[in-house]
Amino acid sequence: MGILEVKNVNKRFGGLQALGDVNLSVEENSVHAIIGPNGAGKSTLLNVLIGKLIPDTGSVSFDGQSVLGRKPYEICQMGISRVFQTPEIFGELSVLENMMIPIFAKRDGAFRMHAVENSSNEKAIIEQAEHVLESLNMADKRHFNSASMSRGDKRRLEIGMCLSQNPRLLLLDEPTAGMARADTNNTIDLLKQIKDERDITIAIIEHDMHVVFSLAERITVLAQGTPLVEDTPDNIKGHPKVREAYLGESA
Repeated sequence: MGILEVKNVNKRFGGLQALGDVNLSVEENSVHAIIGPNGAGKSTLLNVLIGKLIPDTGSVSFDGQSVLGRKPYEICQMGISRVFQTPEIFGELSVLENMMIPIFAKRDGAFRMHAVENSSNEKAIIEQAEHVLESLNMADKRHFNSASMSRGDKRRLEIGMCLSQNPRLLLLDEPTAGMARADTNNTIDLLKQIKDERDITIAIIEHDMHVVFSLAERITVLAQGTPLVEDTPDNIKGHPKVREAYLGESA
């Protein structure tokens, strides 16, 4: 049994079957990619995984506990963090201030910068935030205005904000979308570093096959809301069902 278990999940939106009998098992400390053509149900599945959507039928559990119906802070407390397609940072704050907020929220349950500044733990929070920035090679940018950074650096910062909460599962929703190739490769290297240095499970939804095949140990292919194939990257390459889903014709 994996650390993340999806069993017989179905989700309809009116007459549209977005997910149909989805079963998925993500092994602990692995990198598992979920791929598929546009409209395959990837984003719907991700929103089910974080408790944002409740499936019509089926179950989703993390380390034996159901995630369904839980509030975002409860999902975080379970050890699950999510990186969105568009980096979600506080543009009016510095890099260091951005990093401080999730650390404070993990301890005290609120995302308010003034509360961080008035916290009795402010010194410890700063030290922990600076430690995370050093691990990301961003210590020299701690006083930068975060809104002025490149998309690649914003993504690195957002991943760091997730890591500052010491998650056991990191969910990535197309983390390299809109990036130049150099920033994409830097993000791949960062995720490899994270995987090497931490006891962490990574589940990634991604269109870029260069990213998928650089990182994933297992791949699940969705088409029209239903899993087609789950296998290793080597076996996925050139698989006739995968080619049919992407190209519209069998190999």
